[in-house]
Amino acid sequence: MPPPVRSVCVYCGSSNTTKPEYLDLATRFGAAMAARGLRLVYGGGAVGLMGRVAKATHEAGGDVLGIMPRFLERREITYQDVPHRMVDTMHERKHIMFEESDAFVVLPGGIGTLEEAVETLSWRRLDLHRKPIVFLSEDGFWAPFFTLMQHTVDANLTPASYRDTVFDTHSIEECFAALGVGVRA
Repeated sequence: MPPPVRSVCVYCGSSNTTKPEYLDLATRFGAAMAARGLRLVYGGGAVGLMGRVAKATHEAGGDVLGIMPRFLERREITYQDVPHRMVDTMHERKHIMFEESDAFVVLPGGIGTLEEAVETLSWRRLDLHRKPIVFLSEDGFWAPFFTLMQHTVDANLTPASYRDTVFDTHSIEECFAALGVGVRA
């Protein structure tokens, strides 16, 4: 039986100019994290979905840990209301986020979000961890990615069993069900 999920790393976009529905999803997801007593581990920024999920988790009484590379402080603007660990490189950021988390949730995002998610998936494929990985999009945002993953399975480049290690969810409740986490009493 896997250990209980207490700390969730969230990968997501840092753009304020994305669809309002994605920003709203991040806000609702952050509040849902706090309602379940989960600690948020994230990239440390105050902008975009990243800022929304952190602010909502914090404002709902949840614990938050941001990991921010110094060179991104001006671009992603550190969310000062929560604890942070400042690092020098993206590699350090991802390593600490991985070490501090029991599971991963991927909200809509761009190339940086995709890179973080794919590296975590790769580590899972190499049996470097057994932590749950859940993609969450209410509008099918990640559907093209899952089509590509199936393409690699169909080409016999990824074992079919690997698809059972990653979840494509379409609601916050479905996401937490995949993580095996309920609302705390």
